[in-house]
Amino acid sequence: MQTRMTNPVFLVPEAYKALTALATASAKGGVPHRTLELVHLRASQINGCSFCVDMHSRGLKKGGEADERLYAVAAWREMPYFTDAERAALALTEAATRIADRAGPVSDEVWNEAARHYDERALADLVLHIAQINFWNRVNVMVRQIVGQMPKAAAA
Repeated sequence: MQTRMTNPVFLVPEAYKALTALATASAKGGVPHRTLELVHLRASQINGCSFCVDMHSRGLKKGGEADERLYAVAAWREMPYFTDAERAALALTEAATRIADRAGPVSDEVWNEAARHYDERALADLVLHIAQINFWNRVNVMVRQIVGQMPKAAAA
C-alpha cells in the first residue's frame, strides 16, 4: 500500500496546531489517560484506521497496559478486564462512531451510563476525544496513512 498524499493536517499547519490545541485542552477534565487511549483504539478499530490502531496500541503498551486488555478491546463487552467507567466510555465511543448505523445512534441508556461515571467536564472531554479520533481516522483512511510513516511536520 502507498499513501495517496501528504496528510492534509500537515499541509495546513494551522489545522495541526488547532487539533493539537483541542487535544491538549480536552485532556484536562479528569478522564484517565488510559481510558482516552482505549477510546481512541476502539474507534480506530471500528473505522479500520491501521495507523491509529497501531499508534494507540503501542501507546497503551508503553504506558503499561496488560496484553489481555489490549487484545480484548474489540470484544470489551464479553471480557472481564474493563471497569464500569471504561465500559461506559467504550459504549459511548461505539455509539458515536457508528452514528449512521441506527436511527438513534447515541441512546439515552448509553449517554446516561456515561454520565453516571463522568461529571459534566469529564464527559465533555470524552465527547471531544471521541470526535477527534473519528476525525483523525477518517483523514488517515482517506489518504491511506501508512503505519510508521508520518510526515516530518508531525515531529515538529
